Amino acid sequence: GQLGMTLIEIMVVVAIIGLLMGTVGVVAYGRFQRAKVTNAKQIVSNMKQALVHYAMDNKDPCPTDLKVLHTQKLIDKDPKDPWGEELIFKCPGEHDTESADIVSKGPDKKEGTEDDIKSWEL
Repeated sequence: GQLGMTLIEIMVVVAIIGLLMGTVGVVAYGRFQRAKVTNAKQIVSNMKQALVHYAMDNKDPCPTDLKVLHTQKLIDKDPKDPWGEELIFKCPGEHDTESADIVSKGPDKKEGTEDDIKSWEL
């Protein structure tokens, strides 16, 4: 019997491994994007919670911006979404009139598109 592998056989094996790796990469990337969306929802939710604490500690329930929450140690880092974008903040809110509207622009980093993550929808 022949013991060695021909160049064609090796190339076929390498091609199959490449296809498998490509598939795994696409699936992993999709999961990673979904994880970022979940993380963004958590960040927006945490901001809402921090605003409740801010309102209890201050006369005015509306800070000038979300960075104030970091200054007052209500959140542990500067408020940005997983895509590195500033959160959109409106206080008092148009949708949440009792508190504030907080929006992450989502994966496309554009305001007012379908992938926005809005505090009043969580």
